[in-house]
Amino acid sequence: MTRFGDWDDPGRMTVSPMFPLEVAMLPGQELPLRIFEPRYVAMVGDCMAMPEPAFGVVLISAGREVGGGDRRCDVGALARIVDCQEFGVGKYRLLCVMGERIRVLRWLDDDPYPRAEIEPWPDEQDGPVDAARIADVENRMVALFDRIGEARGTPIHSREIVEAAGIDPVNRLYALAARLPMGQADRYSLLAAPGEAARLDVLSEAVDTVTAMVEFQLSE
Repeated sequence: MTRFGDWDDPGRMTVSPMFPLEVAMLPGQELPLRIFEPRYVAMVGDCMAMPEPAFGVVLISAGREVGGGDRRCDVGALARIVDCQEFGVGKYRLLCVMGERIRVLRWLDDDPYPRAEIEPWPDEQDGPVDAARIADVENRMVALFDRIGEARGTPIHSREIVEAAGIDPVNRLYALAARLPMGQADRYSLLAAPGEAARLDVLSEAVDTVTAMVEFQLSE
């Protein structure tokens, strides 16, 4: 087992600080945080002593992290700290960028802060991803955003919003999902999909679900 920050072998476990959230964060997203709870202040201090400061982020599936007793998902992503600013004693402002996907192998005790044994989880080969299917999902998202804009009486630059996801080809499906107003359970299902083909299936279904919800709300 390695200590976190020595992740030079993707097949080895790493002991990582963890930050459970009520949001499923996806690779490529930015995560701004205000840190003031003592245990997470300690976590930031330890992270900033690392060569590449980072910590794991997972979705809270039930309960609340504050006060304990929460249930945590076992698939998440690595949050890499790109900016850290102190604003008073024991307070930090962080800007993180979500990196590679991770799996929790075993949760450790929360003293002095949440920690877990984790491993990287790169995409599995689960079949080819059809570019035409991705284009179809993008077109349906554009139509959805246009519909929302029409209902609000405020035009939305739908095509530009969707096409911006293609700037990062590695995280393209994640970037599309980050633009879709889907629920946390669907976001987590997309994150936990074994590979790109399954992730595209989840995203396509989520677009249909959100579209149906929007149409139902507009019909009332």
